[in-house]
Amino acid sequence: MAMIGVVLIIIIIREVTANRSDIIIKNKKEKTCILIDVAIPADRNVVQEEAEKKLKYKSLCIEIQRMWNRKCTIVPVIIGATGIVTRSLKKNLETIPGKHSIDSLQETAILGTSHIIRKVLQCEA
Repeated sequence: MAMIGVVLIIIIIREVTANRSDIIIKNKKEKTCILIDVAIPADRNVVQEEAEKKLKYKSLCIEIQRMWNRKCTIVPVIIGATGIVTRSLKKNLETIPGKHSIDSLQETAILGTSHIIRKVLQCEA
């Protein structure tokens, strides 16, 4: 007489509201992970947007730490539509490897805003 065993495998999947950021940098040597999320909101929403990004990706960061066994950092890069930046942008950019210029980021945001305005107004410049 043969015995048949039934094995039940239960996989617990935690709900993560934000499951991917704009840029993910994994450093295998240092066992770190940097989640970078970029946004260009209206000027009056810059500080609020930065706080929202940190809160939004907190659960994803915790899951990465648990699954990949890496230290995880959330880096919001928020620049207003007319180039306004938060006080913490310089510190945030220092955590990202490489050289970064706040001036060039502001210039890119302003050029994007002017491009949108030209399209809306259907002007040629």
